[in-house]
Amino acid sequence: MATIDIHNLSGEKVGSLDLADEIFGAVNEDLLWEAVKHYRAGQHRGTHATKARWQVSGSGKKLWKQKGTGRARIGSIRSPLWRHGGTVHGPVPRSYDYAFPRKKLLGALRSALAAKFADGKLIVVNAFELKEAKTKEFRKALDALKVDSTVLIVDAAKAANRNLELSSRNIAGLELIAGNDVHPYHLLRYDRVIFSHPAIEKLLASLHNSLPKKLRKSSPDEGTKKASAAPRRRARHEKAAEVA
Repeated sequence: MATIDIHNLSGEKVGSLDLADEIFGAVNEDLLWEAVKHYRAGQHRGTHATKARWQVSGSGKKLWKQKGTGRARIGSIRSPLWRHGGTVHGPVPRSYDYAFPRKKLLGALRSALAAKFADGKLIVVNAFELKEAKTKEFRKALDALKVDSTVLIVDAAKAANRNLELSSRNIAGLELIAGNDVHPYHLLRYDRVIFSHPAIEKLLASLHNSLPKKLRKSSPDEGTKKASAAPRRRARHEKAAEVA
């Protein structure tokens, strides 16, 4: 089982965190590509549109009689055959989003975390404790953590850290999101990822519970429950035998 160091905002090591092999294992690049494609499709606004014949401004009067002029028959200047006429089968506003299985999304998230950890670009801090909202002070904290490029900050969903929001919003190449909003696209887009300890613990617990049963290792609590259940079943059988 791999481990990762936990630092404070001064760059000092204050602990370590065990990483499960079933989460930080192999990286599925094909699954990552599918997840990023799905995310970007959902971001596509799809507001493109052209005017059809009934939407183009202009008279609907027939320009000349149907027969006898020697010219082609025409019913309206809004015809697609004419300049400034309507467009036939043009694009219309629509959504580019499509269904993506949740199990595949969680699998891509596990692969994205494993890729960041393998590259040594996953950082865990004990907490984002900032006494005041100062961008300069938070920049010093990033320098202490050896962050010199784009970075994704992930804090606990219910942290409500106002000082962190104000201190980080003016730093170029930085994005702050909640732990329950993390997507594989976010992890791959930024060079470094910094998790708070509570945020990554909750995320890893959710990813572990989403694993298939054959890949999920049983916890000590589960073994205790199974061991304690067996004597109760034997006691019921013995009681039934006494009654008989």
